[in-house]
Amino acid sequence: MGGSSEVRADDDLEATLPTSSGLSSLSFPLISFQDERRRRFRREEIIDEAKRQLNLAGPLIGVSLLQYCLQVISLMYVGHLGELPLSGASMATSFASVTGFSVLTGPILALLGQDPDISAEAGAFNRWMVPGLFAYSLLQCLNRFFQAQNDVLPMMVSSAATACLHVLVCWVLVFPCNLASRGAALANSISYWVNVGLLAGYLNFSPAYLKTWTGFSREALRDLLSFVRLAVPSAIMIWLVSLTVSYLKCLEYWSFEMVVLLSGLLPNPKLETSVLSVSLNTCWMVYMISVGLGGAISTRVSNELGAGKAEEARLALLVMVVIALTEGAAVAITTISVRHIWGRLYSTEGEVIQYVAKMMPLLALSDFLDGFQCVLSGAARGCGWQNLCSYINLGAYYVVAIPSAVVLAFVLHIGGTGLWMGIICGLSVQAAALVTVNVCTNWDAEVRMCSSSFNGNVLCHSSILLFLCQAWKAVKRVEENSSRQ
Repeated sequence: MGGSSEVRADDDLEATLPTSSGLSSLSFPLISFQDERRRRFRREEIIDEAKRQLNLAGPLIGVSLLQYCLQVISLMYVGHLGELPLSGASMATSFASVTGFSVLTGPILALLGQDPDISAEAGAFNRWMVPGLFAYSLLQCLNRFFQAQNDVLPMMVSSAATACLHVLVCWVLVFPCNLASRGAALANSISYWVNVGLLAGYLNFSPAYLKTWTGFSREALRDLLSFVRLAVPSAIMIWLVSLTVSYLKCLEYWSFEMVVLLSGLLPNPKLETSVLSVSLNTCWMVYMISVGLGGAISTRVSNELGAGKAEEARLALLVMVVIALTEGAAVAITTISVRHIWGRLYSTEGEVIQYVAKMMPLLALSDFLDGFQCVLSGAARGCGWQNLCSYINLGAYYVVAIPSAVVLAFVLHIGGTGLWMGIICGLSVQAAALVTVNVCTNWDAEVRMCSSSFNGNVLCHSSILLFLCQAWKAVKRVEENSSRQ
């Protein structure tokens, strides 16, 4: 992040960490700001802001798409084995997303009333995905590490190499090795481990991380109990808040996966599940673009509010809204244009291809709404309204979307199309609520609230600051002892 919108922390923060005697050493205000009247933005400002946001979002979008395409490629291969393997793999991935991978997937789905053949196929698929669980967890840790270092190029290169290799590995395991859908699941696991190996190797041997990664050592375990005694009280306090927000966010994702699970209860479940899974995979692939844009606007808004620049925060939102609308329109037009081709990538069954073509216009509308709301939600998160966004999402999906989907699909007998129309109803409510929130935002008041909230958090959570001071002293003691030895 560069330019006039950046402020250095030592210019804004006029405080020192508190001592054990209290907060007498703090001086306020910690953040300086200046009210600004709304003004017309110059063309140069708009272009500069757009470049900043695209530079932020571009690498995140690239990495997300490359890593998600492993699942898309596997599903494409499985789809050419027939409706049953495609529906089983789809049910397995959706069930795993909601509950986590489980060797008991098959019996559980059967108990929930799903088709016995689909349940058995889903159970077999998930069992062969188990070897990739640990690799997937490690991959997320490595992703966060490289993102924290502001170095996404290694992730892009490793993800691209893994995706190219996955095309070959998946084909070999599915067809020549005759493992069918189990081969696709095993290919996913292998590819996750390959990606982890590439990133871990780069991290271990690259000179760029000599200071931030020194490898595994027994020194990391020294004085561990003292550190834990300091960490646990503060960690519990923070964890209780973050757990609530994370859980509500998971509920949003699960609502989409529940549509696939519900499709297994419709007449002709193999067809319905296959088509809904193709729709959902396409939706998630496009959603990777929205996630990158949402992350960029969240960062820009929070940075500008923290710097006391209300108008720059408003400019960031306006620019990103234009980008999101343009991206959404382009995706919608492309989706409708390829509606007779897209199904052929997943299946050779005529009824599947025709059904997918029928769903694509609805998918185009949902992609447009989902991308728009993701950007608005990102801006709201940048203002610190995570809880508000979570409750909006919860109401939109579980009060509107899922009930509407059930009524349209099972009461009005519209089938899988009705399930997806229910999701569109929820997205419409979500987008309308977030538009209202952002339109009614007083950016000058948000700047003042940001300053007041920051100062208040320092006073209310002084124990966290004290913990950081003491933890830092403990680390220094360990370093001194190590140097003496």
